[in-house]
Amino acid sequence: MRNAFANELLKLAETDDRIVLLSGDIGNRMFDSFKDRFPNRFFNCGVAEANMMSVAAGMAMNGLRPVVYTIVPFVTTRCLEQIRVDVCYHQAPVTIVGVGGGLSYASLGATHHSCEDIAFLRVLPEMTVICPGDAVEVRGALAAALRQDGPAYLRIGKKGEPVIHDPDTPFEIGKAITVRQGEEVALIVTGNMLPVALVAAELIARQDITVEVISMHTVKPLDLGCLTRVFAERRLVATIEEHSVLGGLGGAVAEWMTDKPDPLARLKRIGTSDRFLHKVGNQAFARQAFGIDAESIANTILESL
Repeated sequence: MRNAFANELLKLAETDDRIVLLSGDIGNRMFDSFKDRFPNRFFNCGVAEANMMSVAAGMAMNGLRPVVYTIVPFVTTRCLEQIRVDVCYHQAPVTIVGVGGGLSYASLGATHHSCEDIAFLRVLPEMTVICPGDAVEVRGALAAALRQDGPAYLRIGKKGEPVIHDPDTPFEIGKAITVRQGEEVALIVTGNMLPVALVAAELIARQDITVEVISMHTVKPLDLGCLTRVFAERRLVATIEEHSVLGGLGGAVAEWMTDKPDPLARLKRIGTSDRFLHKVGNQAFARQAFGIDAESIANTILESL
């Protein structure tokens, strides 16, 4: 995903000279082409992320379109006050890109885990929250975010994620994409859990249960039309995310449900539990520890049915 982001950013910057890139002392080689092409539009802000966010807000309020990039915890948790007060309060068109969402950097320990960021940013007024599921969605999300006149947060994976969509798949903020058809169970997925959910759907389908898989790449604003349809037609709807079950996609859908008449479907939230992971391992290990690998997800759905 991060290479797709770098390539798409370079492409967009070719046609929009307002685009500037601020990096928190990370990904410099990945941006070599950007720096060579636009040496005056790249700013390595070092490990001073709060300052970087305020600089970006100032740039945005003076007509530029800044893109701020670094690892998720350091571009969200570390500078939450600056995002809230400098960016969101002023409706500044800053695009915040966090790399390594969820457990992508699991091997570096809890300092690099990000299982709370969607919750943090979703509650900030004016903020749009997008969690692309593959490289195609990354490209579409970045272009769409830069067309907005307000702040946006893009939560992307790291590297090696499989491409799910055709390259020409249309992307629209707030409009979910159905990836697999099914009539009994719906898996509503956000972010880099999309390929995992598709594997889980195959495992569930072996029990003669049809499974719909939906990429809910935009957590704020939610695709309310999609939710209305799915909850009216399915036996069970599960939200799947590499994020805490508190406050993320599952929390947003649960909040939506409280204002609706009793739907036909039940909701099952699948994500990381409300605890820190004190063991260190790769992303696959961390997913198994939290029960959000494909086999665990399939078992959870079957038990819920």
